[in-house]
Order: sequence, then structure tokens, then C-alpha cells
Amino acid sequence: MIVVGISGASGPIMGIRLIEELLNSNERVAAIVSQAAGQIIEYEMLDEKESFTSLKELILKRGVTDNHNLLSEFENHDFFTPVASGSAKFEAMVVMPCSMKTLSAIVHGYADSLITRACDVALKENRRCIIVPRETPLSVVHTENLHKAALAGIEIVPPVPGFYTRPESLDDVINFVVGKVLNLLGRQHDLFESWGKRNI
Repeated sequence: MIVVGISGASGPIMGIRLIEELLNSNERVAAIVSQAAGQIIEYEMLDEKESFTSLKELILKRGVTDNHNLLSEFENHDFFTPVASGSAKFEAMVVMPCSMKTLSAIVHGYADSLITRACDVALKENRRCIIVPRETPLSVVHTENLHKAALAGIEIVPPVPGFYTRPESLDDVINFVVGKVLNLLGRQHDLFESWGKRNI
């Protein structure tokens, strides 16, 4: 099982696309959406009169995957869930996007939400922890926290487009970042063509 946290930063579509791709690969996914992320989903992805109610409902509406039964959704304030404990055998924790507030909480062990607690669990249990930090420009506070994250063994995937894939749309850019995370997770995908593949 892969745990995916969506925190309150611009670009929640990246985390949603990651979840959809994992579900399409028959992966079990535990999803956590922060309250702020829910508000950003409403602003960036929904019509003005729509409200964000649940991730499962949104993914059903998008119609990208049929494997909804493999998705579990947990409230960010609920610590009585399996992923809040090291006894839950999840494989990896991904925060996509990761706000600077969430980054700060993770690197300082301030596990005051389910997202940050699941990261805490991943680190203490020596499991993979991946973040997709979403902020620009970066202050010295941000870069110091990213340095601490790297020292802690957290894998950092900035949402940087790969222009060598010749993206033609925003979806292409999003899929590139999602594909980079899937690469770290060791999952096969066809979201973009690897560099040099044409010459192999």
C-alpha cells in the first residue's frame, strides 16, 4: 500500500494524478487530504458552485480509473487510522504537493496531522518517504528545511518540467512529475518517454 498525502499548496492535481495512476496499476492507496488542500482543490479544479466533499467522489467524477475499491481515504485529523502507526505495513509515503508548512513539520518531527504523522512513521520505520515541495522562489528557511529533509533520507521531487519530453499541454507537465515519483517507487508507467529511448 502507498500512502499519498495532499497538503495545502498549489497543484493538488499532481497528487490526484499519482493516485489515479497507482489505482490503474492495481495498487492499494491510502489518501489523506488536508483541509487547506480541499479548499485549493475547490479553487483550482472545481466550478465556482461546486464543493470538495471527498477524493473518491472527485476521482469518480474524473473517470480516469475504475479501481475505486482500492482507495481508502482518511481525515487529516484522525490519528485512529492504520497509517498513524508503524504496525501498518505501508510501503511508502508521498506528500504531493508538499507545502512549506508541512515540510517544516515533517523535518522537525511535529506530527500534528495524519499527513505529518505518516511521514514520521515512514522515517522511523525506514520506509520510503517522498515529497513534492511546491513553492517558488525559495527562502533560506525553505532551503534549510529541504536540506534537513535530504539528511533525514526523504526523497525530494520538485515539480520541474522536463522540456526534453516536448510537453504540449499542462497535463504533459503534470504527468512528467507524476512519472518521476512513480520511477522512485519502482512502478512502470507510460506517462513520458525516457531520455535517449529513441536511440536504444
